[in-house]
Amino acid sequence: NSSDLSPSSFILASIPGLEAAHFWVAIPLCSVYIMAVAGNCAVLFIVKTEPSLHVPMYFFLCMLAAIDLALSTSTVPRVLAFYWFNTREISFGACLIQMFFIHTLSAIESTILLAMAVDRYVAICHPLRHAAILTNAATVKIGLAAMARGVLFFLPLPLLLLPLPFCSSRVLSHSFCLHQDVMNLACANTTPSVVYGLTAILLVMGLDALLICLSYLLILKSVLRLALWKERLKVFSTCIAHICVVLAFYVPLIGLSVVHRFGKDLAPLVHITMGNIYILVPAVLNPIIYGVRTKQIQRRILNLI
Repeated sequence: NSSDLSPSSFILASIPGLEAAHFWVAIPLCSVYIMAVAGNCAVLFIVKTEPSLHVPMYFFLCMLAAIDLALSTSTVPRVLAFYWFNTREISFGACLIQMFFIHTLSAIESTILLAMAVDRYVAICHPLRHAAILTNAATVKIGLAAMARGVLFFLPLPLLLLPLPFCSSRVLSHSFCLHQDVMNLACANTTPSVVYGLTAILLVMGLDALLICLSYLLILKSVLRLALWKERLKVFSTCIAHICVVLAFYVPLIGLSVVHRFGKDLAPLVHITMGNIYILVPAVLNPIIYGVRTKQIQRRILNLI
């Protein structure tokens, strides 16, 4: 019963039946968060100090690491405070700010993944022009364009929710704020917010996913022209890390979208679990994937250990 709350607050979702065990539930969540922070900070440090990695592909990897740090840090500490100190209430303004960061950073990450796919396409299909096309200056411009694109497309989401009245029941489906979740609690016509949110996702994440698939179709076409299977595997192996990172980002994103769209009757635990996977899995897996696939990163990590 949240009718006694001020009209400017929401209640974060708890795990039904495990309220008494929240302290212990938060320990593995905190451990995963520490792994994500340590891994992404290690990637940033290694790329900065390893001259052989000062190329566009690893500059894009640094951007991914910074985005993952920002995305997980904008959500997990608040979730841990909820689990450890039972601070379930979050103000309306803080909820909108957190929502903006989550969706905007996700859009920026999607754009960077597309840029990395284009980098692989140029490196494999037009190797002689790679250095001229993807210069360091071009990499910086792509990063700034990705940031501007994310902000411009997803800034209207909290602004569309700002004037809406909300019902007395203000319990969210997750331990943090997402646009779809907050929008479902509004006691007004949410059609503009629904239409704009769907349009923004299709024009950013949807379009990026299609272009990434197109890039890999062109890469595959170029690889199949090689005469020897050993050469084909060697060339295509340079894309394996990026393919894994793309899957680590888009699979939780699609899963969370499906749960919101068709999973209204699912147990609350499913919503909470999918939300945590969406926030933490890419942040944890990205440095591990590139650490396994990149010898320079492996060597520097061993030296650090």
